[in-house]
Amino acid sequence: MIRKPWWKIIAFVLLMYVCIMGFLVKVPTPPGVPLGHSIRNLFFHVPMWFGMMILFFTSLVYAVKYLRNPSHLLDTYSLEFARTGVVFGVLGLITGSIWAKAQWGAWWSGDAKQNGAAIALLMYFAYFVLRGSLNEEEKKSRIGAVYNIFAFFMLFPTLWILPRLVESLHPGGQGSEGNPGLNPKDSNWQMKIVFWPAVIGWTLLAVWITTLRIRLQILKEKKLSNG
Repeated sequence: MIRKPWWKIIAFVLLMYVCIMGFLVKVPTPPGVPLGHSIRNLFFHVPMWFGMMILFFTSLVYAVKYLRNPSHLLDTYSLEFARTGVVFGVLGLITGSIWAKAQWGAWWSGDAKQNGAAIALLMYFAYFVLRGSLNEEEKKSRIGAVYNIFAFFMLFPTLWILPRLVESLHPGGQGSEGNPGLNPKDSNWQMKIVFWPAVIGWTLLAVWITTLRIRLQILKEKKLSNG
């Protein structure tokens, strides 16, 4: 399926649709909320986190598969999905900071959700540092796979549990009014028919990028083995 062109065409069409309609679709303007057009960031910021979680989960699956049946190819898949996941996580932080500046008045307010997201990404950066510090390939793959599993399950307290237990400006936090861009009562159907294609389109793009990186790594290794 990875080599089939149809899903790549779908990704391209969906992202063209999102990039056009994301700036043209009618957005709600809740009374007393100075969101303005910054609410359109919903089509770019939130899908980055969807894509990140899907990529990290896929990386986890390949890490578990590697531990059950060690294979260099499985390790490559796990590593590359984690790498692209981190890229989308960083894009999520950047687009989130842009939205935070528009709504909260600061690029970084130390909000629990922001801090949790930063910690989650730092754990995955540590994953790459750990792998880079080991010279033996088998040990690198095995220890990396174990740490990968740990890092994935640490996403839940840092992103979903702890931010809901403390005061937070971000939607879902305790005592938070939330972001009207994510409130079902304030969202309209026009936004939803752009948002969900955005989630699918950005996620497919993430997978596409990862498959290209995997193929590149395989070609490099073949060249080294033949060289």
